Amino acid sequence: MTIDKKKLPSRHVSLGPERAPHRSYYYAMGLEESDIEKPFVGVVSTWNEAAPCNIALMRQAQSVKKGVSESDGTPREFCTITVTDGIAMGHQGMKSSLVSREVIADSTELTVRGHCYDALVGLAGCDKSLPGLMMAMCRLNVPSVFMYGGSILPGRYKGKDVTVVDVFEAVGKFSSGNATEEELKELECVACPSAGACGGQFTANTMACVSEAIGLALPYSSGAPAPYEERDKYAYESGKQVMNLIKENIKPRDIVTRKSLENAATIVAATGGSTNAGLHLPAIAHECGIKFNLDDVVEIFKKTPYLADLKPGGQYVAKDVYEAGGVPIIIKTLFDGGYIHGDCLTVTGKTIEENLKSVQFNTDQKVIRPFDNPLSPTGGVVGLKGNLAPDGAIVKVAGMEKLKFTGKAKCFDCEEDAFECVKNNNYKEGDVFVIRYEGPKGGPGMREMLSTTAAIYGQGMGDKVALITDGRFSGATRGFCVGHVSPEAAVCGPIALINDGDEIILDAEQGTIVLNVCDKVLDERKNIWKERKTDFNSGTLWKYSQTVGSASSGAVTHPGAEEESHIYADI
Repeated sequence: MTIDKKKLPSRHVSLGPERAPHRSYYYAMGLEESDIEKPFVGVVSTWNEAAPCNIALMRQAQSVKKGVSESDGTPREFCTITVTDGIAMGHQGMKSSLVSREVIADSTELTVRGHCYDALVGLAGCDKSLPGLMMAMCRLNVPSVFMYGGSILPGRYKGKDVTVVDVFEAVGKFSSGNATEEELKELECVACPSAGACGGQFTANTMACVSEAIGLALPYSSGAPAPYEERDKYAYESGKQVMNLIKENIKPRDIVTRKSLENAATIVAATGGSTNAGLHLPAIAHECGIKFNLDDVVEIFKKTPYLADLKPGGQYVAKDVYEAGGVPIIIKTLFDGGYIHGDCLTVTGKTIEENLKSVQFNTDQKVIRPFDNPLSPTGGVVGLKGNLAPDGAIVKVAGMEKLKFTGKAKCFDCEEDAFECVKNNNYKEGDVFVIRYEGPKGGPGMREMLSTTAAIYGQGMGDKVALITDGRFSGATRGFCVGHVSPEAAVCGPIALINDGDEIILDAEQGTIVLNVCDKVLDERKNIWKERKTDFNSGTLWKYSQTVGSASSGAVTHPGAEEESHIYADI
């Protein structure tokens, strides 16, 4: 089937006498006339040398380009930024992390718009880059295929598989005298042995599972670790498949629907995935004009069994999922149990149910349970609501034994102060750390708190204290850690009104978060509350703080598809 380029966006830069100057640029890059006459496919990756998460993406992009070229398309490679959370963690650099999701989506949109590309294949390796590219695909609504760059191989230390989280927790052990500096050095040298994103069911692997469940990625494509050459096969196939999507006129908003978003939330819960999915799924939905907020996400979490025994709450890593049969066997058992909508379209051109026809659940493995023998009957992530978080909050309960906690507040207005408190062992059993003014607007940037939570866990206090914040937690966080408390402190949410010693009651069974202070006292505190200034009064973080919305709606920064009067793909 010949593709009529007269109906595609790239006609604006390649067809007709008036586009001779534009074509001259393509000739300058070595293209032939026949190349210019084909559809232009953007091949975007978040490759950089900031961390191992993205280092294999440029290699995989070449395989995508080969697939596009061999299917009568002309690939146009470009890179966008990414901020790697493991490097940004524990200091002011983490304020850049969530903001980078918007920059990735915005810069991808601008590159595609500016050069009139007809389709998009996106490769991402680290946390925010995955939702950022999926958001851009839905915003542009050109035929698109997403592909994860793959996870890191597990390290080995004292006969056990380890990840970078073990290093973060070892910092806590060292500070409390339970590990020597030599042991910490030995662990840091072996924890991350290859290219690829963090190996546990942290944010990158959570969103990689989402990419298959939501239908934007080819089945099995998220499984193989980054160093494996098998990844290049899926990259090649992704390049070929995007050309089929152009021919069939299948676009992201045909794929990302209310049902497919529910499928995505289901796999997050079933795998004990990152709480960050509670931000990213509403943001992806927003690009499609679908109302799907934190309340909708947690409703799915409430009724989904927890099936995958993955770190940080469990035993295994992404490589083990790959060897057990990949993401499709998780989707398969969820479908068999009635938890997945099988009629959702995917980038294969077929439905989820059709994709699963040849998939058999592997009973000869211990990583993933069948739907009727779960690790627990409800998902590994739980939503909380109450007078402390009227718009909601979220907690990862995978691997937790105690689902209730009552304690006294210990308040901090930034993460650094809380970390110093932990490092100096200046807290006690029963404390509830309150870290506030770290929300999307107040941070600005909604930092993750892994350095603090990992240090607590490393000191052996992980189940003896709790922590709540209007910021975020790493997907690697474990323990009773409640994030995304909304409204945030910067807009005088109730978390801003907590005093040291106030009683806080957390119940992940009932889904409640209560500040045991009467309304009259809270009103009095509200009357004397003063807006807190930040040091970010110019630049990107200032711009972000001016437009960002509530975490409960995905911390988005623009009106979304609901307010569109035109879609890029229709130009």
